[in-house]
Amino acid sequence: MSRPFSHAARWQPDNGLWSLPGGGQEIGESVAETAVRETHEETGISVEVSGMVGVYSDPGHVIEYSDGEVRQQFSLCFSAVPVSGIPTPSDESHDVRWVARDELDALDIHPSTLLRITHGYEDRPEPYIG
Repeated sequence: MSRPFSHAARWQPDNGLWSLPGGGQEIGESVAETAVRETHEETGISVEVSGMVGVYSDPGHVIEYSDGEVRQQFSLCFSAVPVSGIPTPSDESHDVRWVARDELDALDIHPSTLLRITHGYEDRPEPYIG
């Protein structure tokens, strides 16, 4: 089930942007377990974490949710290999699909999310920190 040069993306109705799966860590989870759980919950795809892309914090990327919650973006971004499942929307996403690299320009993606995706395609010797 290898998907070279593609990634799972989800469209969020609360902000109208395409993004990567993600979310908060639960007590007792490792960060890799969080990545696996959140990816499955939000996309229907089961994955195995294969590496770390980077640590991202952009003070200009403030997220305002429809319930009034406001947060500054911060994330750990991992690479992963799909092991099962098909892209399936959840209550947190309107659409989920595999997106090839050459399709990125056609999607509305926040610049900080696009940076993570770009770094995921690169063969970097170390994870990005910034």
